[in-house]
Amino acid sequence: MTRNTITTAGTGNAPKSPNAAPPGQAGRRGAVVEFTGVSKHFGGHRALDGFDLTLHAGEFVALLGPSGSGKTTALRALAGLESTDAGTILIDGVDVSLLPTSQRDMGMVFQAYSLFPHLSAGENVEFGLRMRGVAAAARRSRARDALALVGLDDHYDRFAHQLSGGQQQRVALARALVTEPRVLLLDEPLSALDAKVRVSLREEIRRIQTELGITTLFVTHDQDEALAVADRVAVMRDGGIEQVGTPEDLYSRPASPFIADFVGLSNQLAGVVRHGFAELYGTKLPLVDPSQADGDVLVAVRPEDLEFSGDGVAGVVVASSFHGSLRRTRVRLADGAELSVQHVVRVQPVPGDSVRLRFCGAPVSVEAVAVSR
Repeated sequence: MTRNTITTAGTGNAPKSPNAAPPGQAGRRGAVVEFTGVSKHFGGHRALDGFDLTLHAGEFVALLGPSGSGKTTALRALAGLESTDAGTILIDGVDVSLLPTSQRDMGMVFQAYSLFPHLSAGENVEFGLRMRGVAAAARRSRARDALALVGLDDHYDRFAHQLSGGQQQRVALARALVTEPRVLLLDEPLSALDAKVRVSLREEIRRIQTELGITTLFVTHDQDEALAVADRVAVMRDGGIEQVGTPEDLYSRPASPFIADFVGLSNQLAGVVRHGFAELYGTKLPLVDPSQADGDVLVAVRPEDLEFSGDGVAGVVVASSFHGSLRRTRVRLADGAELSVQHVVRVQPVPGDSVRLRFCGAPVSVEAVAVSR
């Protein structure tokens, strides 16, 4: 196993899936994973409810959603760590729903590093190879190559207590990759790390995944992580997928106010749809979905799609906070509605300032609401 020759096992003669790779994915290595109608109940709770998702060969897909939405259950079902009540899970066209974990050929990295404290980093990485009966010399060579892949070339003989949290998670990643699995599963692997290390390691994970071309399912509750590293993001809600698409699609064209509110920041404002436009505060805004029926709605407006202007709707600054490369300012309008505005740092409003806001005209997502008459 070397940096330039790592291959994903089991893909050479795999049957072709009916789910062809999307543009830009052709020629990438990795297995095709398909969830079809997968359901899982815990008592009266539906953890997965007719869950459908396809991961194309070599694709990095993030499952994102609030606690209890089913994202970890979906990953555990793919790993064979959780049985399912209905549906199928295919890998390269073969149903693995009834196969034990040991026969699914998965590499797994979890939030807890789970390193054996009595083994060195190299011996931890070797462990899966030892279970597969790989000869000692080959084990050591492949383990050293795997550690080099994660930037720990000279840490082979160090024990867990001699490694930082970020280094321990890199060892866990090397251990998952050394067996050359068909699919890599990442279950919130960065949540126990501090912010700077988390950003650095997520970039390393993306680099390695791209280099190896391994199909990867990444579970996270951190939307910044999901948007930064994934080819596509599937946002889950109540055991199913609310929307799946590229990070840009989810952010710029949210399918519902739930997505607009969950992915990024969004202002929810009362408005009305007429003839394909959302109308609020005397402004007409184009719709993400022009087929939306006329009527009263909640309009989701991004903070960066508002700006201070001399001829906008009047309001008073409630608070303003510094975020490094930008500022966010909260403004209360005359009707009591509060809006968050994202703007350049050189503009520094203070609480009590009278301001006016203008809508920039970006397409908005809306949701019909029942209004008492």
